[in-house]
Amino acid sequence: MKLATLRTAEGTTAAVAVDDGYLPVDAADVGALLADPGWRETVAAARRAQETGEGPAVVPGAQADLAPVVPRPAKVICCGLNYADHILEMGRELPTHPTLFAKFADSLTGPGDAITVRGSDQVDWEAELAVVVGTELVHADEAEAAAGIAGFCVANDVSMRDWQHRTLQWLQGKAFDASTPLGPVLVTADEFDDDPSFTVRGYVNGELVQTGDTATLVFGPARLLSYISAFTTLRPGDVVLTGTPGGVGSGMKPPRFLSDGDTLTTEIDGLGRLENTVTLLPAAVETTAAHA
Repeated sequence: MKLATLRTAEGTTAAVAVDDGYLPVDAADVGALLADPGWRETVAAARRAQETGEGPAVVPGAQADLAPVVPRPAKVICCGLNYADHILEMGRELPTHPTLFAKFADSLTGPGDAITVRGSDQVDWEAELAVVVGTELVHADEAEAAAGIAGFCVANDVSMRDWQHRTLQWLQGKAFDASTPLGPVLVTADEFDDDPSFTVRGYVNGELVQTGDTATLVFGPARLLSYISAFTTLRPGDVVLTGTPGGVGSGMKPPRFLSDGDTLTTEIDGLGRLENTVTLLPAAVETTAAHA
């Protein structure tokens, strides 16, 4: 099953992908849908209504305005340095524990939205597999965490490296508003094997710059969710980004960053494709610390 969040004149609505587009279902977005334990019946009811000519009309795929697939998660938790090749290109040793940081819901944007960054000239790409939580997880073991995965989608952890490296804390370079595309759909976990692997690719202006297989993750999705649930409760609709493979711009020699007007494309086989045009603007205000 493929779920999406559509923008409408009234706000947003959750939808299920059908042959000719997206069928709206009775929930404000995919996160709100997953919060209802009976969400599968809600989707089934929408399908039955469609078959009898009742309920809302299907939105053709070409006309669908896709929002971030989960636009308002309570938690967005990201794992850095999780592919062995990316860890090595950054000059680090393989970790014994996940390197985690958080984003805010405001940092998310749609799969086809423009990404506007103000005040950074070191904007980098990070193609990633995202995991969406489907059940509450508290001190979950790996089997419980695996069973608690609602599904998977595509993300790009667009990173402002000049901001990220101002201090030892990464947050300020990772949480710019509307900088992290997420989508295009949530493909439910029951569409895959128990421990699926995915090929992640990133392109800049059509040039392949990143490729990696999630089978090489140091900490896979279930292990990550289990670890995170040991210190914070994960709830339906929460999002976990699993890290990026090698090929980021800051790891190149010399480093390479996105330019104004570049097109950033992120795709994962079986999950879909993001395509976002990048606009770079100068800083609106001086961001350096004032001297006393």
